[in-house]
Amino acid sequence: MIQRRTLLKSLPLAAAGMAGAGALASCGSSGGGGGSAGEGGTLTWMSMLHTPTTPEASGPIMTALKEHSGVDFEFQWVPDASKEEKINAALASGALADINTLNQGMAAVREPLKSGMFWDVEPFLSEFPNLASINPTIIESARLDGVLYGVPFQKPLARYGVLVRQDWLDRLGLEVPHTLEDLLEVAQAFVDGDPTGTGAQVTGFIDRQESFAVGFRSLAGYFGAGDKFQLDDSGKIVPACTTEPWKEAMEWYRGAFERGLVNQEFVTVQKQNQQQAIAQDKGGIVVTGLFEAKNYMALAESINADTEVEWALINDMTYADVPRRIVSDTAGGMGGLMTFNSQSLKSEDDLKRALTLIDKLLDEPAFQLMTNGVEGTHFEKDADGAIEVIDQPLWEQQVQPYNSSRPSDLVEIYKSTNPYVNEANEKMAENDEYVVTNPAQSLTSATYDTQWATIEKALNDSYNTFMVGQTTMEDYEAAIEAVRSQGLDDIIAEYTEAYEAVN
Repeated sequence: MIQRRTLLKSLPLAAAGMAGAGALASCGSSGGGGGSAGEGGTLTWMSMLHTPTTPEASGPIMTALKEHSGVDFEFQWVPDASKEEKINAALASGALADINTLNQGMAAVREPLKSGMFWDVEPFLSEFPNLASINPTIIESARLDGVLYGVPFQKPLARYGVLVRQDWLDRLGLEVPHTLEDLLEVAQAFVDGDPTGTGAQVTGFIDRQESFAVGFRSLAGYFGAGDKFQLDDSGKIVPACTTEPWKEAMEWYRGAFERGLVNQEFVTVQKQNQQQAIAQDKGGIVVTGLFEAKNYMALAESINADTEVEWALINDMTYADVPRRIVSDTAGGMGGLMTFNSQSLKSEDDLKRALTLIDKLLDEPAFQLMTNGVEGTHFEKDADGAIEVIDQPLWEQQVQPYNSSRPSDLVEIYKSTNPYVNEANEKMAENDEYVVTNPAQSLTSATYDTQWATIEKALNDSYNTFMVGQTTMEDYEAAIEAVRSQGLDDIIAEYTEAYEAVN
């Protein structure tokens, strides 16, 4: 028999139990705090709420989900804004639900996951058809030091690409670029030409202050840099931002900046200002999620209902002789864990009942309920089979709260009435074949938990000063050397040791 992991005696369960139960009960729970479904009772699920109000426990979606799954369960809703406080309180007290939505990326969660409070579920997944078919890349991303302490929420592996103004390309007689070399030529043509047809001066790339962690990180991936961390040629786990491909990408991007092909103030631009600049035709290239095309179109249409704006969505960008690749922007498709309380779900039968629920929620009918609602009440399909919400307020009240509790976003890709949504969904799915994930994500480094934020900020600051021409690549390399003694070398050593232990 597979044994559940024993709860560490050091956890302050008895002393803080009542406080933790009270914390959960006050979160808009549809039932009481804590889990108690070990004897076949109502399963409780602590889940995040991203909407202002909770749905009715006796509403049409919950009623239909219970009927489809054949399992009696209820949600204990935790407002997303206060999730860290509530989760920490529940973990400290041990007053957890039977199923708990946790983010293993939170440092405060990683030790409790390994403490014995939760089942190692991997040995059981093969018994359930939907759980057995979870993408191995997502499973690998969800493990913690080689152990799977819950069922991962499944997300697209990589959503990023390059968006280019198609109407500008057409006006200038240019083809859609598919290499960075061609993209640079397009950026130059946007600056030198008159892509708007108004004579207004524009730039190429529109970037923002998170460039180092977001847009540029994706660009560097085309050069061969990894997803935050990577395995180097010597077998060490190192930060991608210290590698030669990353530095080569920095030189390339700075060259574009110096030629006026990147908005010159990007290191101070916030996301909303970036969006406004795009809507105001100030630039025509954005490295971002492919799904953003529909949002940029909505902005353009809000300014001019008869706008001529069009976007080209590019997911196959390459550089030189580097094979096609795209770094994950979704933690390897892992959107958190559904963990299973080993104290309330005491036997394997108890655990399997909870896993049955999750497996059933991965069926298309359940996914439909949690995504679109009930046909004829919340949505209908048009002549082309596209989904149209027919009562937006009712959908927001009765259906939307369940969106973030779907065990997977990938069960079915519904056709949209928006062509940009359909194209983005298709191209994000194509990214799966070329995705590059972070090998350190599932590993533990105590120094990373305490020092990485400081180290990353120092390197981010050095990146910014380099990009705007205030410093040199030698200065960036000196910044790397400076943080080695501040924990970088320890992080590399700890991650490398952890990697070798599970591989």
